[in-house]
Amino acid sequence: MNEWNIQSRAHACEACAQPFADRQPYHTLLFDEKQGLRRSDVCEACWQKQSADGGAGSAGSISHWQGIFEVPPPVVDAIQKETAETLLRKLIEQNDPQHAAAAYILAVMLERKRLLKVKEQLKRDGQRLFVYEHPKTGDIFTIADPDLHLDQLEQVQQDVANLLEHGLNPPASVKETPATEPEASPAPATLESAPAN
Repeated sequence: MNEWNIQSRAHACEACAQPFADRQPYHTLLFDEKQGLRRSDVCEACWQKQSADGGAGSAGSISHWQGIFEVPPPVVDAIQKETAETLLRKLIEQNDPQHAAAAYILAVMLERKRLLKVKEQLKRDGQRLFVYEHPKTGDIFTIADPDLHLDQLEQVQQDVANLLEHGLNPPASVKETPATEPEASPAPATLESAPAN
């Protein structure tokens, strides 16, 4: 079972429906529900009101953090080469178990570059899950730990390099060519690069 999920930061408070202003503080609550993890973003005023009411709005949450809303950057259509972030988003959308290890390594790479931050580590059905947040967009990425072993890392690194170079649907000639070292490969994933327990 893959536990991949992206949840975008809301553009308005879930409690009062007021749009967030640029640089406005907000609170994020994470709830573990039957269908998966659910994110709830509320403004500071609603958070204070919920706290005064005995925390009724946060009852049952498994995680809480505070952030600063930033107006999302304009969308750029022309991406000529895969980036680690766009590739991770595509892998999560596809939810293909064959790419579980590559998604995990991409998330770790983005964490090391400080493009993603670990907000929570959870155990679900005996599997470790990492909840990452993209600080600029507020998107949440839920990534399962594939429990990689040292002898698997080289192959996963080659898979990630090929995906970054050629994308998810490479031309037939690329599919038949064995994996080669990329010219400017991302920093190799090592056991030390995995998020701490």
